[in-house]
Amino acid sequence: MSIIPSFFGRRSFDPFSLEVWDPFQSFTDLASGGPSGQFVKETSAIANTQIDWKETPEAHIFKADLPGLKKEEVKIELEEGQRVLQISGERRKEEEEKNDKWHRIERSRGKFLRRFRLPENVMVGEIKASMENGVLTVTVPKQPQPQPPQPKSIEISG
Repeated sequence: MSIIPSFFGRRSFDPFSLEVWDPFQSFTDLASGGPSGQFVKETSAIANTQIDWKETPEAHIFKADLPGLKKEEVKIELEEGQRVLQISGERRKEEEEKNDKWHRIERSRGKFLRRFRLPENVMVGEIKASMENGVLTVTVPKQPQPQPPQPKSIEISG
C-alpha cells in the first residue's frame, strides 16, 4: 500500500523504518542522472563541511568537524596577497567487495573546500593548525592593539 506516492513510481510505507520521506527525492534523482542521487550527494559534501569562526581578543579561531579524516587528508592554504584562508580535503569512497550488500549510505564523501577572507589585523606568518578527535582547529593570531599614547608628565620648575 502506498501512503506517499512519488512522481516517478510508488513508495511503500514501512511503519518501522527510520527513513524520513524526502518529497524532493525524485527531483534529486533526475538531477543526478540516476536513482542513487550519487552526484548530488558527493557534490553536497562541499557545501556541508561546517566550520565555526570565532574572534577572541587575541586571535581568530576556525573549527571544522572532519570525522574520519586524517590530518594528511586535509590541506590548509593561505593566499597571502588576498589574505584568504582555504581549508580543503577529500573524503574517499570506501573500497567495495564483490559480495558486499549495502543497505544504507549516508556519510558524505567527496571533495570539500571552504574559503575565508581574513581581516587586515591578522599575523599571517603565525597561523597554527591542529587536529584532534576529528576536529580541525586553525588559529590565526591578531596583531596586538597599539597602545593609546599616554600623556607625558612635564615637571614644573621654579
